Amino acid sequence: MAPKAEPKAKSDVKVLKGQDAEDLVLDYVKRMNRPYGAVDVCANLKGAVPKAAVQKILLALAEKGELVQKTYGKTSFFVANQANIEAIPAEHIAVLEEEHKAIDEENKLLGAEVKTLNSEFARLKNTPTDAQLNVHIAELAEAIKKTDVQLQPLRSGAPLISAEDLEQVDADWVKWRAEWVRRRKIFNDFWQLATDAITPQDAQILAEDLGIEQDTDEHVAVERGPLGTAQKNLKRKR
Repeated sequence: MAPKAEPKAKSDVKVLKGQDAEDLVLDYVKRMNRPYGAVDVCANLKGAVPKAAVQKILLALAEKGELVQKTYGKTSFFVANQANIEAIPAEHIAVLEEEHKAIDEENKLLGAEVKTLNSEFARLKNTPTDAQLNVHIAELAEAIKKTDVQLQPLRSGAPLISAEDLEQVDADWVKWRAEWVRRRKIFNDFWQLATDAITPQDAQILAEDLGIEQDTDEHVAVERGPLGTAQKNLKRKR
């Protein structure tokens, strides 16, 4: 057996009749001041006046001159009679214009304030969170710890490298770098003669077979770094 349909909830809108209904319809049409049909008025009043009564009231108000009726095809529209609407005095218009001007200025100030707040909000969004700051602080603490370990020998009074030792290191570097440059030039000249008649691919295979090792990225980095640059500048001065 099919369940019984639940009864529809009763509307809380009070249905008006007579003069109350007529006053409500007239007040609504005047207040909106735009064309309406009976169906629209009934719907907008939430059923406070039945549709059939709305149609009769609109026609009666049109006969009294309170409304103006316009018919398009089979549909009639009603609008407040503009002749009955009191014209706004010039003084009142001036007051409204001043109010509009004041509101417009206030809107501009509020717009500037909103812009400032948006900028502040964007800045706050880019600010690291507490969690991100904690991670950054932990990384800095670890870096400080490592640096402190490196500085510990100096704090304990360990002897520093003397100026004579530094000069000796520089001299050794100049000596053995010059020897490396000389030998590399000899090898390059010899290798150019030995591989002049073969293709680059065959030259590479031959180098691999002979176990020849070219300069690594570390060698290139040292040569292009401050040590190699300083040595080249020293040669130019001489």
